This record gives sequence, C-alpha cells and structure tokens, in this order.
Amino acid sequence: MSENIQTGFGPATGVGSLPGGDAREAAKTVTGSFEDFPHLPELPARGPGADMIGRTAGMLVELYARVEPSGWRLGDHPGRDTKRARSWLGEDLDALEEFTQDYQGPLKVQAVGPWTLAAALELRNGEAALSDPGACRDLAASLAEGLRLHLAEVRRRVPGARLVLQLDEPSLTSVLRGQVRTASGYRTHRAVDRQVVEATLRDLVGTHDGGAVVVHSCAPDVPFALLRRAGAAAVSFDFSLLTERDDDAIGEAVENGTRLFAGVVPGTDGPLSDPAGSVMGVRTLWRRLGLRPGLLPEAVTVTPACGLAGASPQYARSAYAHCVRAARSLADNPE
Repeated sequence: MSENIQTGFGPATGVGSLPGGDAREAAKTVTGSFEDFPHLPELPARGPGADMIGRTAGMLVELYARVEPSGWRLGDHPGRDTKRARSWLGEDLDALEEFTQDYQGPLKVQAVGPWTLAAALELRNGEAALSDPGACRDLAASLAEGLRLHLAEVRRRVPGARLVLQLDEPSLTSVLRGQVRTASGYRTHRAVDRQVVEATLRDLVGTHDGGAVVVHSCAPDVPFALLRRAGAAAVSFDFSLLTERDDDAIGEAVENGTRLFAGVVPGTDGPLSDPAGSVMGVRTLWRRLGLRPGLLPEAVTVTPACGLAGASPQYARSAYAHCVRAARSLADNPE
C-alpha cells in the first residue's frame, strides 16, 4: 500500500456544502463533528456566488464571471457577483480559522474541477466554455493559478494543517460521453478526448504540490481508472450508485494506493440506519474484491453521498455524527 493511503486522510469527513447561511455555525459543526478531518464548509443557500460554480469562479485569476438568467457567464472584468463570491469565501475562511486554532492534521478544501467548470460557465455567445478547446485551456490555467493562491491562503490561516484539495467533478462522465447539452437544449457538445481530460486533470492535481488531491463526483459511472492515472490520491463518490461493473476499477484503484471516499450516508433528510448497517455495503464490496479486511480503515474514508445543502441543519449534524460512528464501526470490526 502506498504511504498516503494510511496517513494522508482521516476516517470520516463531509463532502462540502451545508444548509443555512451562518459561516461560524457551519465551521463549528464541521470542526466539532470531524475532529480528525475537518473541511471548509460551503453555504450555497446564501445565493449566487456561494454556490459551487460561483464560488470557484470567484477564485479564477484574470478571468471573471457574472450571473445571467441562464447561469454564470465569463466576462472582461470583476463585477458585483465576483466580489460577492470572494467576500463569502473570506467569511468562511475567517470562521474556519477561528475554529481550527492549533489544529494539526488533514484539512480539506473544495473547488469545482476544470471539466465541470467548463460545462457550467458560459462564453459570451451563451454556449458552454466546453464548446471551445482554447477556452477550456484558458479556464484550466486560470483555475490552477487561483487554486495555488487559495491553498497558500488556507496554509497561512491554518499553518498546522496538511491540506487536502477536493476537485468537484459531477459533470465529468457527461463530458467524456458527449452528454452536456448545448444552450438550445436540442444538441449536445461533442465528447472531449479522454487523454485531453486526463492531462488537464493531471495539471490541476499538480497545483497542490506535495499534497493529496481527491476528485469527487456523485454521478454514476465515475471513471476511477482515469482519475487514478491523472494522479488523484483519492476518489469520492456516492456508494449507492456503484454497480458490479465498477468492481475491477475499484479493486485496481485500491491495490494501487488510491483511497476511497465512500458516500454511504444519504445527503437529504431521512431515517439513518445503524452505523454498522451504513457500511455493510463497503464490507460486502471488500469481500467480493477479495481484499484484506484489515485494509478497510486504511483505504476508506466515510462521507455523506453528496453535499448536504438540501438537508435540514438538524439532519446535517446527525449525518456528520453518523459518518464518524460508521467509520469507527469499520475500524473496530472490518470483518
């Protein structure tokens, strides 16, 4: 097993988003729940700029985006929407810094990956940046520079943390399959070559020099092998969407030292099973793959299936506590 599978991550963490709009309350929830592996919360309920796309658009360097009725569109200069996104990110970092005084250990920050960003951000003509290979390259380069600055800022604020960068790529499979719709909705953008997708992701992973990168997607058919080749140290996914078709890719990933962020706790309000029941599927998968049970706690981080923006605050707190207990169940009884 590679070293980072055992030492670079904690046993449980969140995906990113939480309900509500209070940055201090969110930071308190995250740091109180995940003492070994907190993350920077995202609060999209605050409005445009706090959403996943707007937040990452605010990190871009020398590229700016504004809100149009159809979504986020690239423009020439920073406007009100960019300023608002940056202001909220600053507020979230202030709150995180307050609740991570003297913290030593892994700390996760999230940003949208280059391909989901290219599928979501519009060019001036209203089409997705995905439609223009040059625009995709510019966007990836701007994002890489923005992430370097963001990671440096978090390091300055929480100097004892080992930063883990999560790239959110829910549209990745659609990009690879040519399923992203054009502005008219009648056609789809052509599939992007897998080697181009992989090379761009590899460059983005390289921005976090010496640190671990996890790629998250709560869509079906996560391309585990491609992400492993691109250098992702971990892959985060909705466990309920796995099929036996994914077995080989997952087995190969684990054997090559990739950690699995298994999203086993539902992202919206509902009854929670007992913690051992939540990770029963993970144990079953392990047996099916013929992997050593003792490896489970070293190879798996337990998370919700996706972000919790659509959950109630009470459920979000319960889900986080449930993730911690489920991870403990895996560690105590890997069989």
